[in-house]
Order: sequence, then structure tokens, then C-alpha cells
Amino acid sequence: MPDQHALLSASGAHRWLAYPPSATLEAGLPESSSSAAEQGTAAHEFAEWKLRRALHDAPTAKPVSSWHDAETEALTDDYVAFVQELLRDVRQVCADPQVLIEQRLDFSHVVPGGFGTGDCVIIAEPLLHIIDLKYGQSVMVEAEQNPQLMLYALSALNAFGSLHDIDQVAVTIFQPSRSNISTCTISVTDLEAWAEKVVKPRAEANLVLAKHEFAPPAELGDAEIAQVLYRLPSLSAWATDAEAHALSLAVNQGKTWPGFKLVEGRSIRKYADESAVAEMAGTGGITDIYDYDHKLKTITTLEKQAGKKRFTELLGDLVVEPAGNSRSPPTTTRGPY
Repeated sequence: MPDQHALLSASGAHRWLAYPPSATLEAGLPESSSSAAEQGTAAHEFAEWKLRRALHDAPTAKPVSSWHDAETEALTDDYVAFVQELLRDVRQVCADPQVLIEQRLDFSHVVPGGFGTGDCVIIAEPLLHIIDLKYGQSVMVEAEQNPQLMLYALSALNAFGSLHDIDQVAVTIFQPSRSNISTCTISVTDLEAWAEKVVKPRAEANLVLAKHEFAPPAELGDAEIAQVLYRLPSLSAWATDAEAHALSLAVNQGKTWPGFKLVEGRSIRKYADESAVAEMAGTGGITDIYDYDHKLKTITTLEKQAGKKRFTELLGDLVVEPAGNSRSPPTTTRGPY
């Protein structure tokens, strides 16, 4: 199931670990829903119900949704079969594994206020299994270096590690719509080192930014300005990537945002054939067409030199104006992208 309202969520960790300001900026955005998200939620609820039934774990009432169809039935069956098969293998090593379904996972010991929900957690000494059902099919998701699952693993270790002798964690992405089962095994030592060296500092950076909420620079103290300057590269990189992503969505998928309009960038006129321009200019009596390093003068310069009308008559057909690059600046003009 998706994380609820944690500022530094596990599902968004790939963003806020890479770009500290992303969590703060996203927190100000209204919640949105899409058909894909609704379908994914319905599939997770159905998968949970089926898995609880299969494991005789006091099933809740069967969920009802307009999204339930033959595909949902088949893919959630695949998920349940995968978990059951994994449990059969696990019992070869641990006779009585503990299975937790849709378990709330709190990792606030490394990320203040951080939590998420683990689809399936299996505690089987000396191994801890974290299984995440990904219902969507647009993007192939891998378990290797997956921060969401690594945070879930840290949470489960914090909750159950003192009761069990765990030295490794296996994190698995089960993505049936892409026939994708991706598993990565991480030692507890490496996981805890990642938490100390990467997660905690990035979480702290996010919380500092959340505290300032982009206060006017004049209101910042010297220490705060130093913190901002230190993080400027990541802030700038994130903003650049966000703009490029928005532009790509607008150009390629027709995505629109209120207050923004896709416009064509300024184009620069060019000579289609410089040799032909030189020949035609000479024939038409336009002299002194080269600059100091013997390059054709710019179109604007020759246009002024010869007069716009004469330039157009002689050389107009040899001038091209490529389409400018699309860009999406803020605008108050009416009309979508």
C-alpha cells in the first residue's frame, strides 16, 4: 500500500535522497489521484485479502472495486503463489517463520517522522525478507540499491532485530505485469552503514530546508546562509532536472499545468548555403560581405548594409529560420501548453 503522509516517505526516497529540496516542494503540492494509482490501490487490497486467506491469517472482508478484472485476478494470484513458494523455501532453513502482511514500518530512528507500509515481511533467521508488490507496468523497478525497500528493511530490523538473530536482508520487487522478480540481498552491516552515511545526513538536510521554507535571504543567519550555499549544487541540479522533466512531459505527452504555457524559443536565422550567398551577393552588387576574419557577415549586418528590401529580393531564398527549442516559462497568458 502507498505511504500515507510522511514528509520523507520511503516511496519518495529515491527523490529526496538525491535532491534534498524535493520533499519540501512536494509537501506544498495538492494530493492527486490517477486511474493508475486507483487501480494499484485496488490491486494491493485484493492481493492482501488473497494472501491472508491463503495463509489463514484472519482475512478481512473481500474488497470490492470496479478495477477488479481478469487481469487483476491473475496478477494477484501470481503474487500469492510467489509468497507461498518463498515460504516453502524459507521453511527449509527456518521451521517457523513469522509473516507480516501490510505491516506499518516506522523508520523514524533514521528519518524523523518516516514510515511506510510493507506488503509482506518474512522474518526467518538468519534472513529477513521484504517483499514489495509493484502493480504498475510503465517502469521496470529493480531491487538493487532500492532506497524504499532498504528503508523498510531498516524499519523491520529496528522493530524485530532484538528478538531475532538477523544478519542479512533480502529485498524483493514483485512486478507481475512486467514479469519482473528482482531480489537483492544486503548485509545488516552494510544497511546500517548506508543509514548512517547517506540517509541520516540527507534526511537532516531535508528537515533544515523544511524548517526554512525558503525564507527571504535577508532573514537567514550566517550559519543558515552557509547551509544554503553548501546545498546550492543539489538545489540547482534538482530544479534543472524538474524543468527538463516538465518540458518533456509537455512536449511528448501534452501535459499541462495551470499558469504555464509551452512556447517556442527564439530561433536564429541562418544561411542555407554560404557559397551561394556569396555568389548571389556578388551578382547583385552587394560588396564587402566578409568580416575581419573572412567569414560572411551576419544576416542582420548584411540586411542593414544592403537594405532590407534588396537583401530579401537577392538573398531571401537563401536564409532559413529553424524552429526554436520549446520551453515552458511561467506566463499569465491564457491557454494551456
